[in-house]
Amino acid sequence: MAQQGDGAGAGTMAMAVCERVEFAELLDSLSPEQWDATTLCERWSVRDVVAHAISYEELGWGGLAARLARAGFNVDKANAIGVAEYSPRPTAELVRILRKYQRPHGLTALRGGMIALVDGMIHQQDIRRPLGLPREIPHDRLRTALRLALQAPPIGAAKRARGLTLVASDLDWTHGDGPEVRGRGESVLMAIAGRGEAVDELSGPGRPLLAERT
Repeated sequence: MAQQGDGAGAGTMAMAVCERVEFAELLDSLSPEQWDATTLCERWSVRDVVAHAISYEELGWGGLAARLARAGFNVDKANAIGVAEYSPRPTAELVRILRKYQRPHGLTALRGGMIALVDGMIHQQDIRRPLGLPREIPHDRLRTALRLALQAPPIGAAKRARGLTLVASDLDWTHGDGPEVRGRGESVLMAIAGRGEAVDELSGPGRPLLAERT
C-alpha cells in the first residue's frame, strides 16, 4: 500500500497553489519558440497544454455543464473545446489567468484541489521534459500526486498500475501488489499517466506489462 502522511484537504490545496505558482514561473521564462514547441501530449504544443490547464477556471458550474453538454459529455471533446477557446490568446494573457487562479476554482478545486495538483504537475512535466528543463519536485507534493493520480479515473493510472507494485525509489513510496516497477517518483507518475518515454526510465519485472499498457 502507499505510504501515508502525504497530505489531504487543505494540504492538497496548498500544494496545488504552489504547483501553479511554479508553473507560471516556468511559463514566464519561455521564449516564443518554446511556446510553440511540441509536448508529451499528442498534438498539443506548449501553448495548447497551458490553454488546457486554465480552460476550466473561468467557467461557473453552469458554464461547465454547457461545455460538457456541447461535448456530448465526452471529457476529451470538452478538453478540446477549452483548448480551441484559449489557445489563440496571447501568451501573457494565458499566464495572467493562471496567476489569477493560482488557487484553483470550480472543477479543478474539487476534492481539495486534487485535479489542479495532479493535472497541473503532469502537464508541467509534459512541457519540461521535451524542452530539457527538469526540476526537483518537492517530495511531499510528488508523493501526494502519485497517490491522488491513482484515484483519478480520467488519468487511467489505476488501470495501468493494476496488478503491479509501484516503487518510487527516491521517495520511500510504494503502491500495489505484484511484479515490481521501480524508478524515480516523477518517472513513475508520468509512466502511470501514460507517458511512454517515462516507462523507459523504470526497471523491474513489471515494467514490460506497464509499457504494454502505456
